[in-house]
Amino acid sequence: MPTIDFLWDLLFPPKCPFCGRILERSGDLLCPDCQRELPWLTGPEGEKAVDFTTGCVAPLRYQDRVRDAVRAYKFGGKSARSRALGALVAQCVSDHGGSADLISWPPLSRKRLRQRGYDQARLLAEEVGKALGLPVEATLTKREVPAQSGLTEEAERRANVRGAYAALDPERVRDKRVLLVDDVVTSGSTLSECACILRLAGASEVSCAVLARAR
Repeated sequence: MPTIDFLWDLLFPPKCPFCGRILERSGDLLCPDCQRELPWLTGPEGEKAVDFTTGCVAPLRYQDRVRDAVRAYKFGGKSARSRALGALVAQCVSDHGGSADLISWPPLSRKRLRQRGYDQARLLAEEVGKALGLPVEATLTKREVPAQSGLTEEAERRANVRGAYAALDPERVRDKRVLLVDDVVTSGSTLSECACILRLAGASEVSCAVLARAR
């Protein structure tokens, strides 16, 4: 371990992102209890069909301590959790045999980014890129719309994001296989809308990976 990493871990011991327990071994992502007890999704259970994509994979179900950890990461300022959470997403992509030319994410609107201070999906995407050795690029912009988390019906969620995204620069994705990374998939409407825009911009293929799958 590089000296700077050793000193950092000494001053700020890494903690399990799901329960907060200090991790005993450097390099561990989770504590033994969470590794054993989290609602893991394996095989077809961890795959979801999403329009305009080859599908979406997720390592975990969005419930209990997974839901609490995602909310803390997303809304509670726990941005440092992206390191461990992103590694879990990357491992899931590898387990499902995923491949891509570049990684991107569904961005926050400018207003939401100012309010939150960071884009949780971007941080996850960057960690996935590091783990998989793939470039990470911004490919989309988003106008301000009501939060998806406040909508329950699938039709409402689809209508809410329709037209919300636009391609940043079609040349970035032309003839490329794009992996979209996000924190949670529910109906798949956000990922579907983003994938549609990327395909229209010239992407040859869009796949998706998230930390957790709801419903």
